[in-house]
Amino acid sequence: MSSDHDTAFIDLRAITKRYSGVTALDSVDFTVQPGEAVCLAGENGSGKSTLIKIISGVEPATAGTVSIAGQERPVLNPRISAAAGVMVIFQDFSLFPNLSVAENIAFATQLSKHKRFYKSAVTRDIARSALDRIGVEIDLDVRVETLPVAQKQIVAICRALAAKAQLIIMDEPTTALTEKEVRRLQGIIRMLKEEGVAVIFVSHKLAEVLEVSEKVVVLRNGKKVAEGPASEFDTQSLAHHMTGRDVPEVPPSDVEAGAETLMQVAGLTKAGSFSDISFELKAYEVLGITGLLGSGRTSVAKALFGLVAPDEGTITVDGQVTPTGDPQAASMARIGYVPEDRLTEGLFLSQSILHNVTIGRLDAHSRGGFLDMAGLVAEASDWLKRLKVKAPDVTAPVQSLSGGNQQRVALARWLSRAPRVLILNGPSVGVDVGSKADIHDIIRDLAGQGIGIIVISDDLPELLATCHRILVMRDGRIIDTLDGKSVTEDQLARRLAS
Repeated sequence: MSSDHDTAFIDLRAITKRYSGVTALDSVDFTVQPGEAVCLAGENGSGKSTLIKIISGVEPATAGTVSIAGQERPVLNPRISAAAGVMVIFQDFSLFPNLSVAENIAFATQLSKHKRFYKSAVTRDIARSALDRIGVEIDLDVRVETLPVAQKQIVAICRALAAKAQLIIMDEPTTALTEKEVRRLQGIIRMLKEEGVAVIFVSHKLAEVLEVSEKVVVLRNGKKVAEGPASEFDTQSLAHHMTGRDVPEVPPSDVEAGAETLMQVAGLTKAGSFSDISFELKAYEVLGITGLLGSGRTSVAKALFGLVAPDEGTITVDGQVTPTGDPQAASMARIGYVPEDRLTEGLFLSQSILHNVTIGRLDAHSRGGFLDMAGLVAEASDWLKRLKVKAPDVTAPVQSLSGGNQQRVALARWLSRAPRVLILNGPSVGVDVGSKADIHDIIRDLAGQGIGIIVISDDLPELLATCHRILVMRDGRIIDTLDGKSVTEDQLARRLAS
């Protein structure tokens, strides 16, 4: 028996999991030592989520053994796993939207103490202590459903900290966080490790997981295909292990000389959000807008599509002034918008791919008051093929798809309307490395067809891979315009932080 197995807090041996004949995990060994941060990497469908569900007791293994804290657990459920010290932050946060920040953070801790009466002061103390550890200020009394995505993520992290787990599994904890929040989270993980708390860190942002992890384990198609010290991996080798292919970083091509101006934004201002936003967007161009949390980048994106009404300023598309604060007018001006939080804003998850893609195309397929279903199906099927959506057919519910394929469906919805300008807010948030590269290829291809694209993102490699120009925002203003082809990632990071 190896020393790894002797000392491990989590010790999985020959774990196999089958669902109706489909093998999700195939004889996987996996160990985590106390105080160790392990990067669990793999594309969607690789088996990462299944492995996490087995450790947390959500799913039983079909074969193999699970030991936690030196004790074999032939029977495991979420309560037993949590009592043994395992805490999971799932991708959907699993927060109570109608409860306050304080109640969400303290809920698990209060429940475990079996108190008969709720004490507001105790709840607030628990929540404040967790937030203080991160160094973040959020109103304890505000309802979680009113928070932006990034702050919901922070609340979920604080709840895990308050529960004093011996192992915290972070499934995509940085998805909605900016560079600054990611650095803060990495500091928290280092602090937890010093206190003997182990961390399993699952993320599609490869550079981030390598910075904070001692060990990397890579799954592909349910099998462990690589394992070793994090120092032996870089983002390119990790991407190769995850996908089984090289994922090259392709810079954007040049904007065609003499390209027409599609959109002009002049003096766009919204008190408390952004001020004097002015820029032009040309055909064939990808324009990036970036900034730290609170910089105003997402508010500007929403204002361009009419979801936020500015106090003053104009938006012109193809020489025609577009009414502001009116999404229908923006859509009629052939502006498309794919939101950052596709799970709650961008898609009808329980509906089929067909309904999601064709929702704005019903008039085009209506004949004498009747829908031409064959035409709708043909159009949706064509977009699935063109965007390489992995799905059995157009009747599959969107919630059954991976994050990368959901994002392609969101793109297909707008592309079916032939937009002149397409605004992508966090285009690769929560998607795996292979899908991310594919989405970047799609962005470059769409720009090559003459569409003007605006990418709102804090993912610096993404901006550099897709954008011709990058606008940097701070405190609601554009403070710099950078050449996407000549600026380096370090220079962009410094400009964001300075």
